[in-house]
Amino acid sequence: MTSILRTGPAARLGAVLLLVGPLVSWAAELVTAAAWTNPRYAPLYNWVSHLGLPERETAFGQAADSPLAWVMNTGWVFYGVVLILGAALLLDQRKGWRPIALTALAVLSGVGVSLVGVVHGSTENLANGLAVFHFLGAQSVIVSGNVFALVAGVSARHLGLDRSRGRALIALGVLGLIGFVLFMVDVRAGIEWNIGLFERWAIYPIMVGHALLGATMLTRQAARVVDAHEGAVLVR
Repeated sequence: MTSILRTGPAARLGAVLLLVGPLVSWAAELVTAAAWTNPRYAPLYNWVSHLGLPERETAFGQAADSPLAWVMNTGWVFYGVVLILGAALLLDQRKGWRPIALTALAVLSGVGVSLVGVVHGSTENLANGLAVFHFLGAQSVIVSGNVFALVAGVSARHLGLDRSRGRALIALGVLGLIGFVLFMVDVRAGIEWNIGLFERWAIYPIMVGHALLGATMLTRQAARVVDAHEGAVLVR
Protein backbone atom coordinates (compact mmCIF):
# COMPACT_ATOMS: atom_id res chain seq x y z
CA MET A 1 0.00 0.00 0.00
CA THR A 2 1.43 3.36 -1.11
CA SER A 3 1.94 5.78 1.75
CA ILE A 4 0.80 9.37 1.21
CA LEU A 5 2.90 10.68 4.09
CA ARG A 6 6.18 12.52 4.07
CA THR A 7 8.98 11.43 6.37
CA GLY A 8 11.61 13.23 8.39
CA PRO A 9 11.57 16.26 10.73
CA ALA A 10 9.13 18.25 8.59
CA ALA A 11 6.56 15.45 8.72
CA ARG A 12 6.95 15.15 12.49
CA LEU A 13 6.40 18.90 12.82
CA GLY A 14 3.30 18.56 10.66
CA ALA A 15 1.91 15.87 12.96
CA VAL A 16 2.61 18.06 16.00
CA LEU A 17 0.78 21.00 14.42
CA LEU A 18 -2.28 18.86 13.62
CA LEU A 19 -2.40 17.81 17.25
CA VAL A 20 -1.65 21.20 18.81
CA GLY A 21 -4.17 23.22 16.76
CA PRO A 22 -7.39 21.83 18.25
CA LEU A 23 -5.86 21.59 21.73
CA VAL A 24 -4.98 25.30 21.72
CA SER A 25 -8.42 26.18 20.36
CA TRP A 26 -10.14 24.16 23.10
CA ALA A 27 -7.96 25.80 25.75
CA ALA A 28 -8.79 29.25 24.37
CA GLU A 29 -12.50 28.39 24.43
CA LEU A 30 -12.39 27.22 28.06
CA VAL A 31 -10.48 30.31 29.20
CA THR A 32 -12.73 32.70 27.28
CA ALA A 33 -15.96 31.03 28.45
CA ALA A 34 -14.78 31.08 32.08
CA ALA A 35 -14.21 34.85 31.88
CA TRP A 36 -17.74 35.44 30.58
CA THR A 37 -19.75 35.91 33.80
CA ASN A 38 -22.45 38.47 33.02
CA PRO A 39 -24.49 36.54 32.04
CA ARG A 40 -22.58 33.29 32.64
CA TYR A 41 -21.70 31.53 29.40
CA ALA A 42 -23.81 28.41 28.75
CA PRO A 43 -22.09 26.03 26.27
CA LEU A 44 -25.31 24.27 25.28
CA TYR A 45 -27.26 27.49 24.78
CA ASN A 46 -24.88 30.21 23.62
CA TRP A 47 -23.42 30.54 20.15
CA VAL A 48 -19.77 29.52 19.91
CA SER A 49 -19.09 32.61 17.78
CA HIS A 50 -20.28 34.90 20.58
CA LEU A 51 -17.11 34.06 22.51
CA GLY A 52 -15.26 36.16 19.95
CA LEU A 53 -17.45 39.26 20.12
CA PRO A 54 -15.24 42.10 21.43
CA GLU A 55 -18.11 44.32 22.58
CA ARG A 56 -21.03 43.68 24.94
CA GLU A 57 -24.14 43.45 22.77
CA THR A 58 -27.21 41.42 21.92
CA ALA A 59 -26.63 39.36 18.79
CA PHE A 60 -28.94 36.72 17.30
CA GLY A 61 -31.22 37.05 20.28
CA GLN A 62 -28.53 36.34 22.87
CA ALA A 63 -26.77 38.72 25.24
CA ALA A 64 -23.03 38.53 24.68
CA ASP A 65 -20.29 39.75 26.99
CA SER A 66 -16.88 38.20 26.30
CA PRO A 67 -14.11 40.18 28.07
CA LEU A 68 -11.44 37.81 26.71
CA ALA A 69 -12.74 37.71 23.15
CA TRP A 70 -9.21 38.29 21.85
CA VAL A 71 -8.13 34.97 23.40
CA MET A 72 -10.81 33.06 21.50
CA ASN A 73 -10.15 34.89 18.24
CA THR A 74 -6.41 34.26 18.56
CA GLY A 75 -7.11 30.59 19.22
CA TRP A 76 -9.20 30.29 16.07
CA VAL A 77 -6.64 32.02 13.86
CA PHE A 78 -3.83 29.94 15.36
CA TYR A 79 -5.80 26.75 14.70
CA GLY A 80 -6.40 27.74 11.08
CA VAL A 81 -2.77 28.56 10.36
CA VAL A 82 -1.26 25.46 11.98
CA LEU A 83 -3.86 23.20 10.35
CA ILE A 84 -2.80 24.37 6.88
CA LEU A 85 0.90 24.12 7.70
CA GLY A 86 0.49 20.75 9.40
CA ALA A 87 -1.30 19.16 6.46
CA ALA A 88 1.16 20.64 3.95
CA LEU A 89 4.15 19.28 5.90
CA LEU A 90 2.72 15.86 6.72
CA LEU A 91 1.05 14.88 3.45
CA ASP A 92 2.99 14.18 0.27
CA GLN A 93 0.94 15.93 -2.41
CA ARG A 94 2.85 14.07 -5.14
CA LYS A 95 1.21 10.78 -4.19
CA GLY A 96 -2.12 11.12 -5.97
CA TRP A 97 -5.58 12.50 -5.31
CA ARG A 98 -5.84 11.51 -1.64
CA PRO A 99 -3.13 13.80 -0.23
CA ILE A 100 -4.18 16.57 -2.62
CA ALA A 101 -7.81 16.29 -1.48
CA LEU A 102 -6.86 16.19 2.20
CA THR A 103 -4.56 19.20 1.82
CA ALA A 104 -7.23 21.16 -0.05
CA LEU A 105 -9.80 20.35 2.63
CA ALA A 106 -7.33 21.39 5.34
CA VAL A 107 -6.76 24.71 3.55
CA LEU A 108 -10.52 25.34 3.29
CA SER A 109 -10.93 24.51 6.98
CA GLY A 110 -7.94 26.60 8.00
CA VAL A 111 -9.06 29.65 6.06
CA GLY A 112 -12.60 29.15 7.35
CA VAL A 113 -11.74 29.01 11.05
CA SER A 114 -9.34 31.94 10.64
CA LEU A 115 -12.12 34.01 9.08
CA VAL A 116 -14.31 33.25 12.09
CA GLY A 117 -11.62 34.71 14.32
CA VAL A 118 -10.89 37.76 12.16
CA VAL A 119 -14.41 38.79 11.12
CA HIS A 120 -16.88 38.77 14.02
CA GLY A 121 -20.57 37.92 13.74
CA SER A 122 -21.47 41.20 15.41
CA THR A 123 -24.49 43.44 14.88
CA GLU A 124 -22.18 46.03 13.33
CA ASN A 125 -20.82 43.54 10.80
CA LEU A 126 -24.35 42.39 10.02
CA ALA A 127 -25.21 45.97 9.17
CA ASN A 128 -22.14 46.66 7.02
CA GLY A 129 -22.22 43.29 5.25
CA LEU A 130 -18.93 41.93 6.59
CA ALA A 131 -20.71 39.23 8.60
CA VAL A 132 -21.12 37.22 5.40
CA PHE A 133 -17.41 36.35 5.66
CA HIS A 134 -17.94 35.14 9.22
CA PHE A 135 -20.80 32.87 8.15
CA LEU A 136 -18.91 31.70 5.07
CA GLY A 137 -15.90 30.84 7.22
CA ALA A 138 -17.97 28.97 9.79
CA GLN A 139 -19.85 26.88 7.24
CA SER A 140 -16.67 26.26 5.26
CA VAL A 141 -14.78 24.84 8.24
CA ILE A 142 -17.72 22.69 9.36
CA VAL A 143 -18.32 21.10 5.97
CA SER A 144 -14.71 20.75 4.81
CA GLY A 145 -13.50 19.72 8.28
CA ASN A 146 -15.96 16.84 8.55
CA VAL A 147 -15.33 15.76 4.95
CA PHE A 148 -11.60 15.79 5.82
CA ALA A 149 -12.30 13.25 8.56
CA LEU A 150 -14.28 11.08 6.11
CA VAL A 151 -11.56 11.15 3.45
CA ALA A 152 -8.86 10.47 6.05
CA GLY A 153 -10.87 7.51 7.33
CA VAL A 154 -11.38 6.10 3.84
CA SER A 155 -7.64 6.60 3.21
CA ALA A 156 -6.65 4.99 6.52
CA ARG A 157 -4.30 2.38 5.04
CA HIS A 158 -2.52 5.02 2.98
CA LEU A 159 -2.02 6.99 6.19
CA GLY A 160 -0.71 3.97 8.05
CA LEU A 161 -3.80 3.84 10.30
CA ASP A 162 -5.35 0.64 11.57
CA ARG A 163 -8.99 -0.17 10.83
CA SER A 164 -10.28 1.02 14.19
CA ARG A 165 -8.82 4.51 13.75
CA GLY A 166 -10.03 4.66 10.17
CA ARG A 167 -13.54 3.76 11.25
CA ALA A 168 -13.34 6.28 14.09
CA LEU A 169 -12.48 9.06 11.63
CA ILE A 170 -15.35 8.06 9.34
CA ALA A 171 -17.73 8.00 12.32
CA LEU A 172 -16.53 11.45 13.41
CA GLY A 173 -17.11 12.88 9.93
CA VAL A 174 -20.61 11.42 9.71
CA LEU A 175 -21.44 12.57 13.23
CA GLY A 176 -20.25 16.10 12.50
CA LEU A 177 -22.24 16.37 9.27
CA ILE A 178 -25.38 15.16 11.05
CA GLY A 179 -24.77 17.82 13.68
CA PHE A 180 -24.39 20.44 10.95
CA VAL A 181 -27.73 19.48 9.37
CA LEU A 182 -29.49 19.63 12.75
CA PHE A 183 -27.79 22.96 13.51
CA MET A 184 -28.94 24.47 10.21
CA VAL A 185 -32.50 23.20 10.73
CA ASP A 186 -32.47 24.65 14.24
CA VAL A 187 -31.37 28.04 12.90
CA ARG A 188 -33.25 28.24 9.59
CA ALA A 189 -36.54 27.01 11.01
CA GLY A 190 -36.33 29.62 13.75
CA ILE A 191 -36.39 26.99 16.50
CA GLU A 192 -33.07 28.13 17.98
CA TRP A 193 -33.17 25.52 20.74
CA ASN A 194 -29.78 24.84 22.33
CA ILE A 195 -27.81 26.44 19.52
CA GLY A 196 -24.53 25.80 21.32
CA LEU A 197 -25.26 22.07 21.55
CA PHE A 198 -25.83 21.57 17.82
CA GLU A 199 -23.04 23.95 16.85
CA ARG A 200 -20.56 21.98 18.96
CA TRP A 201 -22.03 18.73 17.65
CA ALA A 202 -20.91 19.88 14.20
CA ILE A 203 -17.55 21.34 15.26
CA TYR A 204 -16.07 19.08 17.92
CA PRO A 205 -15.86 15.93 15.73
CA ILE A 206 -13.58 17.93 13.41
CA MET A 207 -11.29 18.87 16.27
CA VAL A 208 -11.23 15.34 17.67
CA GLY A 209 -10.41 14.03 14.20
CA HIS A 210 -7.47 16.42 13.76
CA ALA A 211 -6.15 15.62 17.24
CA LEU A 212 -6.54 11.86 16.67
CA LEU A 213 -4.79 12.01 13.31
CA GLY A 214 -2.01 14.25 14.60
CA ALA A 215 -1.34 12.09 17.67
CA THR A 216 -1.35 8.88 15.62
CA MET A 217 0.93 10.32 12.96
CA LEU A 218 3.30 11.67 15.60
CA THR A 219 3.55 8.24 17.20
CA ARG A 220 4.09 6.66 13.79
CA GLN A 221 6.80 9.14 12.86
CA ALA A 222 8.54 8.58 16.19
CA ALA A 223 8.45 4.81 15.64
CA ARG A 224 10.08 5.29 12.24
CA VAL A 225 12.92 7.25 13.82
CA VAL A 226 13.49 4.51 16.39
CA ASP A 227 13.42 1.79 13.72
CA ALA A 228 15.87 3.73 11.54
CA HIS A 229 18.20 4.25 14.51
CA GLU A 230 18.09 0.57 15.48
CA GLY A 231 18.72 -0.42 11.88
CA ALA A 232 21.77 1.85 11.71
CA VAL A 233 23.12 0.33 14.93
CA LEU A 234 22.72 -3.21 13.55
CA VAL A 235 24.51 -2.28 10.34
CA ARG A 236 27.44 -1.00 12.37
